[in-house]
Amino acid sequence: MPDELTHRRRMLVLAICCMSLLIVSLDNTVLNVALPTMQKEFDASVSGMQWTIDAYTLVLASLLMLAGSTADRIGRRKVFQAGLVTFTLGSVLCSLAPNLESLVAFRMVQAIGGSMLNPVAMSIITNTFTEPRERARAIGVWGGVVGISMAAGPLVGGLLVDSVGWRSIFWINVPVGLAALFLTMRYVPESRAPRPRRPDPVGQLFVIVLLGALTYAIIEAPSAGWTSPLILSFAGAALLALIGLLTYEPRRAEPLIDLRFFRSVPFSGATVIAVAAFASLGGFLFLSTLYLQDVRGLDALHAGLWMLPMAAMTLVCAPLSGRLVGSRGPRLSLLVAGVAMTVSGVLFAAFQAEESGGTRLLGYVLFGLGFGFVNAPITNTAVAGMPRAQAGVAAAVASTSRQIGQTLGVAVIGAVLASGVATSTSYATGFTEASRPAWWIITGCGVAVLLLGALTSGRWARETARRTAERLEEGAVVEAERLTPNA
Repeated sequence: MPDELTHRRRMLVLAICCMSLLIVSLDNTVLNVALPTMQKEFDASVSGMQWTIDAYTLVLASLLMLAGSTADRIGRRKVFQAGLVTFTLGSVLCSLAPNLESLVAFRMVQAIGGSMLNPVAMSIITNTFTEPRERARAIGVWGGVVGISMAAGPLVGGLLVDSVGWRSIFWINVPVGLAALFLTMRYVPESRAPRPRRPDPVGQLFVIVLLGALTYAIIEAPSAGWTSPLILSFAGAALLALIGLLTYEPRRAEPLIDLRFFRSVPFSGATVIAVAAFASLGGFLFLSTLYLQDVRGLDALHAGLWMLPMAAMTLVCAPLSGRLVGSRGPRLSLLVAGVAMTVSGVLFAAFQAEESGGTRLLGYVLFGLGFGFVNAPITNTAVAGMPRAQAGVAAAVASTSRQIGQTLGVAVIGAVLASGVATSTSYATGFTEASRPAWWIITGCGVAVLLLGALTSGRWARETARRTAERLEEGAVVEAERLTPNA
């Protein structure tokens, strides 16, 4: 049992879980630096580059909740090990991709593995660190790994792309993945939910159709036309899937997405904040990478160096935010995050920060500071107050929100950029002008983090979380009694 683990063993479990987050997060930041090089080799469009990112985040978002509930049912360590194997295999296949279509397909293989890693690892952490303050600090360390990946990703990616080639960015996942697999087999205890949920294939299908159709419509609309029959068909399919999800899931005793979770204002707020924050991150990295290399003419390594201050601030602030959440709750961290991300977006949207080295640096630092503070309160709020038996599902909803945010951020920002560049005779000039509304969208995401952080972290919000947790526990007890035969 997790309660019987020594402090050293718990720290080791945390380190192993963080290794899985490292390769998943590092993969995204490294890939962003490699985008311009890959674009030239495959002669790809902006939408093609969007798909190399969104194919991964889309599959990840679609399967995270399934992976979380499956891990609760058949064993978290077992699913975690399967994820490490699949992600490592997908990385090898990506390094061998002969064309853009194959790369996108192999990125989906990676995502299938990735869906079994982050939510399951968070569930393992939640069940290993049961004391609230200790758990908040562990989640802060977890968030710090995102900062490490952001710091190492641009540098490692730039160095590998310039010296070996873009394919080598996928090789670094192999030794880390294999090491994590070996350590998991040796040190991570198996755990399951006392009464896990049954599979929900219909709900899973609705989620896949909703996210897939919506993402396709947004990415392909600039080239196909926003009112073309193809785009309208996919948008309609997404709408129908959403309606189906909202009407079908409440009728199930054990749905894929338990909509009762959203009666908790902090949980609902954390979900929307996650979408806004990670949409901002996805758009920020996408715009910055293409601007630095395609407009400023920097190589991959020097582009990575420019993004290092942002990553360093995330690395420093994430553990600080975790400790702050553990001692004072999520409110202050969310307010700091919202202010910093908003000011950063305004610098680029209103003051053209990218054209001045000093202002650009300030914008990167502020964004890194804000993003560093936002991750810990999202994760902690999502799992705090929820029954431990459903930790995998609750953590998966939070992780899904992150991936949906990043998917939509890249899709929307890329679509805005592609539409603007297509009407300009000069790519450099067109890029700068087309990115202006994109930066305002990122600013809006920062404002959303700020306002929702203030509204969903007060006394009234905490009371709704307490009532929701009680109802979930009562419902679980009633259902267990119904299923237990009379003695």
